[in-house]
Amino acid sequence: DPGADASLCGMAATGASGTNAVRYGTMRPNVLNLRVVLPDGRLLHTAGPGRQPRKRAAGYDLTSLFVGSEGTLGFLTQATLRLHPLPEATAVTVASFPSVGAAVACTVQVLQAAVPVARIGECPPPEVGLGVPVPVVELNTASSPPEFLDEVMADACGRFSRMELPAAAMLLLELHGSRHSLAEQQQQMEEIVRQNSGSSLAWAEGLEEREQLWSMRHNAWYAALALRPGCQVRHKDGDNGSSTAGAVSATALPSLAQGYSTDVCVPISRLPDVVVETKQDLQASGLTGPMVGHVGDGNFHCILVFNSQDPEEAQRIHAFTQRLGRRALAAGGTCTGEHGVGLGKRALLQEELGQEGLDTLRSIKAALDPHNLMNPGKVL
Repeated sequence: DPGADASLCGMAATGASGTNAVRYGTMRPNVLNLRVVLPDGRLLHTAGPGRQPRKRAAGYDLTSLFVGSEGTLGFLTQATLRLHPLPEATAVTVASFPSVGAAVACTVQVLQAAVPVARIGECPPPEVGLGVPVPVVELNTASSPPEFLDEVMADACGRFSRMELPAAAMLLLELHGSRHSLAEQQQQMEEIVRQNSGSSLAWAEGLEEREQLWSMRHNAWYAALALRPGCQVRHKDGDNGSSTAGAVSATALPSLAQGYSTDVCVPISRLPDVVVETKQDLQASGLTGPMVGHVGDGNFHCILVFNSQDPEEAQRIHAFTQRLGRRALAAGGTCTGEHGVGLGKRALLQEELGQEGLDTLRSIKAALDPHNLMNPGKVL
């Protein structure tokens, strides 16, 4: 599920992930081979020239070493990727919940019950497909993990996309598969949603309806920026966002208000507690930080919008992100599920891996890049 400006090798270098990761995996398991220019100019094929086996046990896994290396070990110039067939049928639904905890608890139960979901996340529901009869697609499928938005993010997305939406925590779920009857799975999902006080489900099959749902989710960043007075948001069609088409294709202009996205990932069993604790921390800190996430794999983000010219607020942002990272580590998770370490999480990386782990990474870096030419100062 790449962003608009993503490149294949860039996604491999950052170990990218997204809304389809639970069903299809992140970049790491989907990269079979890489062509890398090493710091000394040599050309490396991580699985051997021209090779693309589905699995291998020949030597160290060099491909996985370079996936997620954040440009610190070499230039990735070519990637051989695993392909997945397009599903015969796709259906999407949304469910609203009385609280963030209920939405995340529902996600955990869906996954533990092995309901085959392709995409699942907390997200605001559009008018489309809800409250009106929508054809139900019957699927013999695996579905995507749920996409999740808290009530602040749902309300922001609704207003930004000019849709009448309740300000409530929501899950957006997508199913992929064949047209064989999977009424049992749909029934199972609806029962779990009801057990967690969720709304009734209406399944949308039409391409336009599905795209409208996901466009709203993909514009969550711009919707969050629009929450902060003084943060300018301009639409590509040149208007002030009064048209739905313009809202879907928004870009933000630089202003005093800036956005900072956090990124942690925890075991699914710990996700409800960590999300609720983070929500309480946000409120106690007085920060503007709507929550969104690919909760099907335990990954969520707080989009923090703040005044870049206010040192006190910037310090509160920093303190919050450090607490969030350590909260994830204490829950047995990681300080970054998909955004990477870069400069800002180097201290958390040491806490996560320990000194021995960090020393091992530095030894690998020194062996491949003894003159520290590649992205110096990043990660390590």
